[in-house]
Amino acid sequence: MSLMSNVRLPVSSDAPPSRLRITEIFFSIQGESTHQGRPCIFVRLMGCNLRCSWCDTEYSFTGGETMSVEEVLNQVRKFPCDLVEITGGEPLLQKASKTLAQRLLDEGYTVLCETSGERDIDIMPEGVMRIMDLKAPGSLECDSNRWENIDALRDGDEIKIVIQDQTDFNWALDVIRKYELLNRVPVMLSPVFGKVDYETLAAWILKTGLPIRLNLQLHKQIWGNKKGV
Repeated sequence: MSLMSNVRLPVSSDAPPSRLRITEIFFSIQGESTHQGRPCIFVRLMGCNLRCSWCDTEYSFTGGETMSVEEVLNQVRKFPCDLVEITGGEPLLQKASKTLAQRLLDEGYTVLCETSGERDIDIMPEGVMRIMDLKAPGSLECDSNRWENIDALRDGDEIKIVIQDQTDFNWALDVIRKYELLNRVPVMLSPVFGKVDYETLAAWILKTGLPIRLNLQLHKQIWGNKKGV
């Protein structure tokens, strides 16, 4: 657990509504979701209002560069790829994230948005595929889950739950059953890197007999735990 994990700080993107505060834009292999393994352009927005105990992108909490939507698009267009993920931090904190997503859709990109699930996911326009986290107890942010987002899920969306231990796994099963999530969208369980080994989580999933997906961070298996991949 990092020193910052339990510290809740005020969040400001320091960007006006027509501009974005950007941590990084890079081209890599999609490491998670049902799109795992595909080449993907990542636009990582700065700022997050949560402090999950296992967060691996604390470097996105502060700093970054203010860019117009057009400047971001110019960077995206340099890469030979039509799949883009808007991520963070928490991308839905920035008003212009919706504008960016719509412009990307208008240019023919397939657009993913990974969000903590604490914000209203309907901020993103129709056509964006939302990858929404649900925070298990081990994250220390379980009370931040916006449960009404479940009713807003649509075709193309996905749910991810990060699992730190057996308690998190049992919590995830209860939530999956209570909200009938497997009848709505694909549901993925991800082990906290270095906390739960893949074989253990796989065994827990197999024992349920449910069509839950094991979601491993492919990019970390290839390049390790570092930025820009």
